[in-house]
Amino acid sequence: MGTGDDADRRDPWDLREGRGPPQGPRGGLRGTRRPEMLRLTWVQPEDLLGHELRQAAQDGREPSAIAARWRAAGGGPAPTRAGASAEPASRYLRQLAEDLLDELADLPSAWADDEPTDLARIKARCRTWPAPASTAPLTEARLEAAWLGRAVGCLLGKPVEKLPLEAIRALARSTGNWPLSTYFTAKGVPGELLAAHPWNRRSAATSLAENIDGMPEDDDLNYPLLNLLLLQRHGKRFTTADVAKLWLDELPAGRTFTAERIAYRNLLQGLEPPRTARHRNPFREWIGALIRADVHGWTNPGDPAAAAEQAHRDATLTHTANGVYAAMFTAAVIAQAAATPDIHTCLRTGLSVIPPNSRLTRAIVHAVRLAEQHGDFDTVVDELHATHGATHHWVHAIPNTALIAAALTHANGDFTGSLCRAVSGGWDTDSNGATAGSIAGLLSGAPENLPDRWTTPLKNRLATSVADFNGTGFDTLAHLTHREAARP
Repeated sequence: MGTGDDADRRDPWDLREGRGPPQGPRGGLRGTRRPEMLRLTWVQPEDLLGHELRQAAQDGREPSAIAARWRAAGGGPAPTRAGASAEPASRYLRQLAEDLLDELADLPSAWADDEPTDLARIKARCRTWPAPASTAPLTEARLEAAWLGRAVGCLLGKPVEKLPLEAIRALARSTGNWPLSTYFTAKGVPGELLAAHPWNRRSAATSLAENIDGMPEDDDLNYPLLNLLLLQRHGKRFTTADVAKLWLDELPAGRTFTAERIAYRNLLQGLEPPRTARHRNPFREWIGALIRADVHGWTNPGDPAAAAEQAHRDATLTHTANGVYAAMFTAAVIAQAAATPDIHTCLRTGLSVIPPNSRLTRAIVHAVRLAEQHGDFDTVVDELHATHGATHHWVHAIPNTALIAAALTHANGDFTGSLCRAVSGGWDTDSNGATAGSIAGLLSGAPENLPDRWTTPLKNRLATSVADFNGTGFDTLAHLTHREAARP
């Protein structure tokens, strides 16, 4: 999800109603500019409502009457790719949006029986809950490869995050990097193409091939670090409340996006989990919990059930239903990958911990089938976009998890093939690359099995604002993770 809130990172001091800064008697600026309103991304009620209307339609909550009231009052749709609309709403519209968010949350979902969030109900719907696999302890070398894979995949996807699929393909083709096989570069890209499809502006300076100097900060790496801290402080029996307290202690609010930002706000307003995931949170089935799942898999090698349950306790702070399932699926895949080198077995194991009639299960099964049927991965991606693009936001868990599963299947778990396919498929490129890279890195067996062109630019150095981890090496992170995996 990376810099998921900076698609509209204009001057953060945007002014209400489009009025300019205070002026002097002749129209010139009068003293220092004094902003009238700070526009925050992912929290404005008038922006959240459009996302909740879309989520309600996907859930079968029949939101048409509420949508009509919103439009009649002058309300607009949610921002297409950004976290905040260009102009703030009136006080009346903002209050109306808050009221309608609550009304939408009270509507019954047609998927309620097939998509529970409670763990006991999830397990009751799973036909075969996995048993622990027989395996040797996971080595530090394999964990280092997994950490490196996560960083490499994230870094590959950062400059093209939020770009449409056709832009990603055009930018890569313009430099002879298609099918994708190495980091993106601006060298050789025609000016008119860059003008039409500029790189992610907060990432280009640190994630294009010519600019990489270590692993820059990204939430796709911050959350694994937080979960490492979580296990160090509370062990594997941590509670969702422990996750919440850790965030308040160690996670800067400005480093949270979408569902995590809403849950963080809800915590500060005195709400407790699991209500923090539901209250005015239209992002509760997006990708945020998935990107927090890796450590739960890494620290339960060969035990996908334990990994999934651990991921569930983490995810329910911020997510419900398919958003939680995506995290459980990913954690189980990773735990199984520690015991089984076959990616197809790992993906089947991941499906065993999520409800079989859920929309996420259907999307993953469909994606895997496409990957098995088509030799050209572009065809797979086109089919996935045709299926999900019109109905799901680009950060939603369902299409992104499906794309990750398709990429891993099509590449047969190969490192470069997996992460390049995941990123080349669009949507949440850095998060998808990170998860695919983590899984394929673990399967590779050791850091020396990862191509130097991917790992050398990282310089064994990670930037972060989490605790004391800034500048930490991936070998050190592997050692710390190995220690937590060995704890009961």
